[in-house]
Amino acid sequence: QEHYGGLKGLTIAWIGDGNNVLQSFLTSAAKLGMHLRVSTPRGFEPDLRITKIAEQNSKEYGTKLLLTTDPLEAADSANVLVTDTWISMGQEEEKKERLKAFQGYQITMQTAKSAASNWTFLHCLPRKPEEVDDEVFYSPRSLVFQEAENRKWTV
Repeated sequence: QEHYGGLKGLTIAWIGDGNNVLQSFLTSAAKLGMHLRVSTPRGFEPDLRITKIAEQNSKEYGTKLLLTTDPLEAADSANVLVTDTWISMGQEEEKKERLKAFQGYQITMQTAKSAASNWTFLHCLPRKPEEVDDEVFYSPRSLVFQEAENRKWTV
């Protein structure tokens, strides 16, 4: 909102794990007027109950929701590219399996080529290089440090 001047009409592309952060986006994006495009590997989708809520909200608020396994499809025309850790606390033993499953999901400038011309990047940190490459993470398009500062003030 701070960067774009508002949220209504923005398209968010989530590329990564179907974790708690994605589930927050799924339950809130439509209510804020945002379209949501989600790409997760098979077997790492968000909770089906949350997905159903997101589908209902999308219909109610007139927004678009896409669920896919293709990161480039999710990124297509998106204003904001978002990811989070692929290996959350308590999942350390699954690291090898997860890294294999998430091959091709790293956000790179190649991913951003299909995004909207005004795309930005978010990650709630800490970030691992396999999730987003340095070129995107440290680019002027990255809002991760402003995001972290804003989170500090909400705490």
